Amino acid sequence: MKKNIKNGINFILKVFWIFVIGSVFGFIIEMLYATIYTRTLVIRQGLIYGPFIQVYGMGAVAYYFLIRKFKESKEAFFAGAIMGGVLEYLCSFFQEIFFGTISWDYSKFLLNLNGRICLLYCVYWGIIAVAFLKIIYPNLEKLEPLIHKTSVKILSVFMILFMTFDITISVLASSRQQERRQNIEPKNNLDVFLDEHYPDELLDRIYNNKKNVEEIKNG
Repeated sequence: MKKNIKNGINFILKVFWIFVIGSVFGFIIEMLYATIYTRTLVIRQGLIYGPFIQVYGMGAVAYYFLIRKFKESKEAFFAGAIMGGVLEYLCSFFQEIFFGTISWDYSKFLLNLNGRICLLYCVYWGIIAVAFLKIIYPNLEKLEPLIHKTSVKILSVFMILFMTFDITISVLASSRQQERRQNIEPKNNLDVFLDEHYPDELLDRIYNNKKNVEEIKNG
């Protein structure tokens, strides 16, 4: 029983660190891509604190559960392309529903679906899936013994608490910003706190690629 619980905890920690590493990897990729495209240094974040873009973290976790089961690169590519497309679509859809914003728009790209996904970026997801299968996953397996170290477990607890706070405050601040756009007055002390510490200027600087859906619709 104790062994099963221990194995379960280690598995959860492994998945958590895959999410964190994937989120950091996404931050680096987005920064390099945006910097090359604009020829100026661009910092893009998915959360208020830290170099994380969580859609990539979720993609990394999905890769772990799905892509590692394949043996052929071709299978990994097509599975990754489909999975990445579905993930991007859902993330864009729910971001618009809950926050009234979008962080990417592929409307001008060939073979896109509602501007949320397109063929080109699905191909990118497929390429990353192949890299995950052939390069990243084998190295992750080599690093797995580190999870059993006491120092890593302590760090894991700290990171879990930090990421929980980071995700929670990011969601709350973004939700409150959407309310401010609708001229909704603060309803409680939490809203007042969010208005004071996470104003529009700060959030717009952090989420610099975010677009308000209503503004897009109104031209």
